[in-house]
Amino acid sequence: MRRVMAAAEVGDDVYGEDSTVNKLQETAARLMGKEDALFVSSGTMGNLLGVVVNASPGSEVIVDSESHMFLYEVAGPGAVAGVQLLPVITERGVISPQQVEAVLRPADEIDEPLTSMVSLENTHNRHG
Repeated sequence: MRRVMAAAEVGDDVYGEDSTVNKLQETAARLMGKEDALFVSSGTMGNLLGVVVNASPGSEVIVDSESHMFLYEVAGPGAVAGVQLLPVITERGVISPQQVEAVLRPADEIDEPLTSMVSLENTHNRHG
């Protein structure tokens, strides 16, 4: 692995000049059937990007009570995105539509944060 890394063609990824990163992003986008992809350094960073893009500061994100974002990401959604997480106890990490409906905040309730996102984890370590 070190030999491959040392021999890899590299460039400035900020300017889109790193052919290795570009190929990785193109391959990931093609495999997922998406227009484009973005390489990030960790799953935590990917989760934070998802929250920042989809949730407004002062809002709430519904998560599984055993999710990685809730248990292991050092309160990143609150610290970086300014949102709070609402953990929901689920069966094997699967949040049902009924569970989401049960915890949605009323839009006219001025003292509670609005729900802005539901986070679904597809590789759920705590639930096997």
